[in-house]
Amino acid sequence: MQEPSRRRRMLVLAICCTSLLMVSLDSTVLNVALPSMRRELGASVSGMQWTIDAYTVVLASLLILAGSTADRVGRRRVFAAGLVLFTAGSLLCSLAPGLHWLVPFRMVQAAGGSMLNPVAMSIITNTFTEPRERARAIGAWGAVAGLSMAAGPVIGGLLVESAGWRSVFWVNLPVGLLGLALTLRYVPESRAERPRRPDPVGQLLVIGLLGAVTYGIIEAPALGWRSPVILGCALLAAASLTGLLLYEPRRPDPLIDPRFFRSAPFSGATVIAVSAFAALSGFLFLNTLFLQDVRGLDALHAGLFMLPMAALAFVCSLLSGLLVASRGPRLPLVLAGAATAASGLMFAAFSAAASYPLMFTGYALFGIGVGLVNAPVTNTAVSGMPRAQAGVAAAIASTSRQTGATLGVAVIGTVLAAGVAGGADGAGLSDPALFAAAAAPAWWIITACGLAVLVVGLVTSGRWARKTALRTARRLERAAA
Repeated sequence: MQEPSRRRRMLVLAICCTSLLMVSLDSTVLNVALPSMRRELGASVSGMQWTIDAYTVVLASLLILAGSTADRVGRRRVFAAGLVLFTAGSLLCSLAPGLHWLVPFRMVQAAGGSMLNPVAMSIITNTFTEPRERARAIGAWGAVAGLSMAAGPVIGGLLVESAGWRSVFWVNLPVGLLGLALTLRYVPESRAERPRRPDPVGQLLVIGLLGAVTYGIIEAPALGWRSPVILGCALLAAASLTGLLLYEPRRPDPLIDPRFFRSAPFSGATVIAVSAFAALSGFLFLNTLFLQDVRGLDALHAGLFMLPMAALAFVCSLLSGLLVASRGPRLPLVLAGAATAASGLMFAAFSAAASYPLMFTGYALFGIGVGLVNAPVTNTAVSGMPRAQAGVAAAIASTSRQTGATLGVAVIGTVLAAGVAGGADGAGLSDPALFAAAAAPAWWIITACGLAVLVVGLVTSGRWARKTALRTARRLERAAA
């Protein structure tokens, strides 16, 4: 097949980056809209949690499946189907008459989103075959992820204030349709030389594990931790995890290959991704409610308040890539963990929310932490992996990010719900003293997440850890031979 021209390669990169921007903006923009949605739809704290977590649970569950399906049936075909499904889901969300409609429509969105980002990365690596050019293309991809963090709060605030919360979904419609037309016209079709075989049992076990854990955490304050439903969720989660541990090692092409976790850098990247993105999603969820319900800011000004954090996240995401290339992943991971932990500590122990200088300092520190962590997570996940397995390792790292985002909203939202209005209707959210008391444990959780990034980053990025990655790579290569 003839090599695409440089102009066409750049256009393919732009199409793939646009899909990333659309999916990434959807999360950050929606956070700013949560208070408006809560007031119009009469939603509880747990209802707001579900508008976020219904999306991230489905996304985390289907990312690996979407990537392997694209390798098998065609990457452009799956990518185009993802654009159709994501755009249709956005339209349905904008028309949702109530929370019970919005949540399943968000799941439709997520099913489409799962076909976009991992498949777009496969399209990029297949289009840019020269290593240096590929590295620049992946760097541009990472910069777009940082841009979505920077732009999301402000764009969300502008949309909510000018046209209401439903407009955060309308913006996806023209972008999705344009992306579909350009994909069908310019993106070349490609498939893997040896696609992975389907693993439906493993897929169901992953869905059972993530769904049961998330439902149990979110609904426990209302139903009670000892209620039959919550205990049933715990049993289902334990059974799903046991099934994965027993079943997956016996598969020739497992959905999640347990052998990967013999590599300390890979295992560390998984823990770091879960911890960092749990902190991020919890931070956004907590601050959106604080700025709008407690401080009384409108959506636009709430977005502007978080702009310093988002801008630093964008700048540091670019800096992080340079640090990883020149010094390896250890330094950015240590700095990311320290900055995130310091931010959480300022709010937990020094009441930063009560002082504008301290609050903006906390926001700045958190932006630095978020910006520095993303590049080393991907780098560490694929460190030492055989080239044939690097895509699967990166997909599992992406799944870990979404799992962390799910758990962050579930855990921190539940902690907050338990401290205001009996954990049910959220009526105490506007009481500053009650909100501060309820949020204190949540800030300590964010601090602990930052410390986890720091400690695990140190342990899994040294000489011993690199040796385990090389041993794992040799075993995987022998098994594939």
